[in-house]
Amino acid sequence: MAQQLNLKEMFSAFKESKSIFKQKDTLTDRYIPDSIPHRDAQIRQIATILSPVLRGEKTSNLFLFGTVGTGKSVCARAVAEELEKSSKNVRILYINCKMKSVSDTEYRLLAELTRAMGIEVPYTGLPTDAVYKMFYEALENAKQGVILILDEIDALIKKIGDGLLYNLTRINHDLKNSKLSIIGISNDTSFVESIDPRVKSSLSEEEIIFPPYNATQLKDILSERARLAFGEDSLDPSVIPKCAALAAQEHGDARRALDLLRMAGEVAERESSQRVTTAHIDLAEEKLDNDRVVEIVRSQPKQSLAVLSAVIKLTDEGQKNIQTGDIFCVYEKLCSSHGLKILTQRRVSDLIAELDMLGVINTRVISKGRYGRTREIRMLLSDNILNKIKAITQSSDLV
Repeated sequence: MAQQLNLKEMFSAFKESKSIFKQKDTLTDRYIPDSIPHRDAQIRQIATILSPVLRGEKTSNLFLFGTVGTGKSVCARAVAEELEKSSKNVRILYINCKMKSVSDTEYRLLAELTRAMGIEVPYTGLPTDAVYKMFYEALENAKQGVILILDEIDALIKKIGDGLLYNLTRINHDLKNSKLSIIGISNDTSFVESIDPRVKSSLSEEEIIFPPYNATQLKDILSERARLAFGEDSLDPSVIPKCAALAAQEHGDARRALDLLRMAGEVAERESSQRVTTAHIDLAEEKLDNDRVVEIVRSQPKQSLAVLSAVIKLTDEGQKNIQTGDIFCVYEKLCSSHGLKILTQRRVSDLIAELDMLGVINTRVISKGRYGRTREIRMLLSDNILNKIKAITQSSDLV
């Protein structure tokens, strides 16, 4: 007879065991470090642009561009927090535009901003114009320089359009006692081209580009955070160089490097190991890659999920060498049975290419001689990840 699991003993043993971590939060994106290596130039630029707020003046709106994990958010928040400490007449509002509960509608975003100004707003029930008026009045009554940081601003534009941004950029024409400045942060430099020219001209008054980190710079960042995060002698000497090298291959992504190091520490703890080794890095990388694919799928619009559902259905039926035409036939049936608009085959082909670029599926172009070229599509994910993706498409009512 198998011995029954004693959770009480298990949790008691965990509490009594020594943690490999000293301060794990220093490896998350919530942590704002006292010093940010290799970003002095960008921090100085941000501080110079925002400094006039200390004299009660309107500062320029600012865009921070760069690929994922290049320090845009942490630099903006570090400068903004220091400004807020320097003067009672400065207030910082920070919104992560990828959080659906905050910014998937104009109402929710305005309500969140108004609450951040100290005014209670119901979660539903008011006209959007009324909430905008409440936010305007909260700004005016604050008699402060307010800096609004919109992180992942491109996600906001895709969800609710640029109408709200237009209103926010024009609000200073009516404000008499306060000033509002906007910092937009984005990984996508091209999205600015899709917004209204009037919004673009008022919003991107200043732009700062954040280049990717190289392996040496990532090693410096990791060394500093590891000193805070882990107990003494908890890392093999080869761990940080390996983390840095792997993240450098991912376009110099410091966020990924920190996630990799944190996850490796967690894997080591689960194994009751007192040291993080390169083997733990390998396990952590596999887990992070799997989690990344699942999160990518979760954030896809319904049309992309319908295309992906078609690929999954054909794969489950055992079909080999799946081609775009095969997918389109299944996609049409899915759309018809679920009341979804049917896109053209050309647009479906574009969505297949996007899913391939994101690493969700794999496509390869093959030549058919005089009949031209076509693409063969395959699923290359493990059964574990595929089951998670199926659950996402099922929750979207597409299978």
